[in-house]
Amino acid sequence: MQAPSSHWQLPDDASFRRDYAGYLAQRMGPMIHALMVVALCSWLMGVVVRGLLGAGPAQLFWQLAPAAPLLLVIIAVRECREPLTLRMLTLLCVVLLEIGINLTGIDYHAGSGHGPLPGLLLPVASSVIWFGRWDFLVAMALCALGPLPVLLHTDDGVQVLQYAVYMAVSLSLATVLRAFMARTMLEQFKLERLLRERAETDGLTGLLVRNRFFDLGREALQEARRRQQPVSMLFLDADHFKRINDEHGHAAGDAALVTLAGRLRGQGRKDDLIGRIGGEEFAMLLPGVDREQALARAEQLRLAVRGSHHPGGHLSASIGVATCRPDYFDSIEGLLARADHAMRQAKRDGRDRVVTAVAAG
Repeated sequence: MQAPSSHWQLPDDASFRRDYAGYLAQRMGPMIHALMVVALCSWLMGVVVRGLLGAGPAQLFWQLAPAAPLLLVIIAVRECREPLTLRMLTLLCVVLLEIGINLTGIDYHAGSGHGPLPGLLLPVASSVIWFGRWDFLVAMALCALGPLPVLLHTDDGVQVLQYAVYMAVSLSLATVLRAFMARTMLEQFKLERLLRERAETDGLTGLLVRNRFFDLGREALQEARRRQQPVSMLFLDADHFKRINDEHGHAAGDAALVTLAGRLRGQGRKDDLIGRIGGEEFAMLLPGVDREQALARAEQLRLAVRGSHHPGGHLSASIGVATCRPDYFDSIEGLLARADHAMRQAKRDGRDRVVTAVAAG
C-alpha cells in the first residue's frame, strides 16, 4: 500500500510548478489569513482569562508580547498573494506563536502543571496551509521543538514525556491531513487547468480558439507598444480545402488541418501566438518581428506546408502578412484584417504564395 503523498508528486515542469504555486497562493491566502486572525483572537482571549484569574501586570505584559508583531503579519498576509512571501509570513506566524508560548510558559512557576499546551494544537491547526514539503517540515520542527525552553524550565520529566507522546500524535495527524489536502488541491488544480485549456483551445488542432487569440493578442500588442517593438501577423488559409473534404472526406480534411497546425507550431517561437480563426484559416502573431523578418518566416511556413501531404497530394497555403511599426500601432482586429486582405490577394494571384499588406499609418 502506497503512502498518501506518493500520488501527488509535482511533475518536473518549472512552468507547472510556478502556476501551481500561484494557484495555491490565491486559494489558500484567505484561509491562512483567517487562521491567523483566529490565533490572535485566541491569544488575546487567553490573556483576558489569565488576567481574570489573577495574573499580575508583569505576567500579562509578557503574554501580550507576540500580539503586536502577529497583528502586523496578519495585515501583511491580507493582501499578499505572492507565493514565497506568503510562505515566509506563515512561518513567521508560527515562530511568533512559539515565542509567545515560551514567554507565557516560563513566566509560570516550575511544576505548576500548565505546560506548553497551546503548542500541541499548532501542528494540526496549521497542517492544511503549507504550500510545499520543505515549509511543512520546517513548521512541524518549530512546533515540536519550539516549547523546549518551557519544558526544560519546568524540570518535570513526566510532563516532558507526556508532551513528547502528545506531540508525536499531533504531528502524525498533521502529516496525514497535509498529505490528503495537498493531493486534493493538486487534483483540483489539474482539473481546472484542463477545463480552462479545453475552453481556450481548439479541440481538433490544439491551437487557440478565436476569442482567446484576440484576448492574448491585445495583451501582446500592449506589451510591444510599451517596448516600442514591431509586431507582425501571418494569416494562413489552406488552398482548395473544400475539394479535400468533397473528394476525400471530412476525415482527410481534419487530418490536413492537424498537419497545418503542426507546421505552424513547428515555425513558432516561445512568444508567438497561434490560433485557428475559422474553418481552415489560421493566424500567427509575431511580437518583435518586423516586415522583412515576417516575410521570411511566412515563406519558411509556406515551404513547410508545401512539403506536407494529404490523400489527394500536396498541401499548400496562401499567406498574408501585415506589420505594425513601433511608431504606429493598429488594433489586433485591424492587424488581422490587413493580413486577411493580403491573404485573399494571394488567393487571387494563384494561391500557394505570400503577399504582404500595405503598411498602416
